[in-house]
Amino acid sequence: MPVLDSVTLRARDAIKGIWREAAKFGVVGVLAFVVDNGGYNLLVFGLPGGAEGGVMRTAPVQASVVATAVAALFSWVGNRYWTYRGRHRAKVTQELALFLVANGVGLAITAGTVFASRQLLGLDSALSDNTARILGWVLATLFRFYAYRRYVFVAP
Repeated sequence: MPVLDSVTLRARDAIKGIWREAAKFGVVGVLAFVVDNGGYNLLVFGLPGGAEGGVMRTAPVQASVVATAVAALFSWVGNRYWTYRGRHRAKVTQELALFLVANGVGLAITAGTVFASRQLLGLDSALSDNTARILGWVLATLFRFYAYRRYVFVAP
């Protein structure tokens, strides 16, 4: 049974490594989520208690794009230098380009849920916008985790 023991140990180590990586990815993601949603709400709805709304109150989809882009930059730095610090590429520009493509898809997913909520369902409250963005974030996060592991942050 030494072969079975060896396979079991390798599987356990692989799962432990993925969970550790997923936890770091999750911490960076939660912080990026705060940057993204906080930025979006400030841009569209303004400061709490403000009667006029934010500077992009008439452009919620564009505000979603801006907020998500800022959060993506934060995410790249966090993932490159913490989550995947042992796996990043020597060519920063190539890695950043792949990261931006993966995040472009994620951005489209997140903005698409806001578009669907606003344009297709006719919802325009803070609750409906944030619900749509959370759904978009969940879908985009699953995609990003896969894309980062598979294409962006690869072992040297």
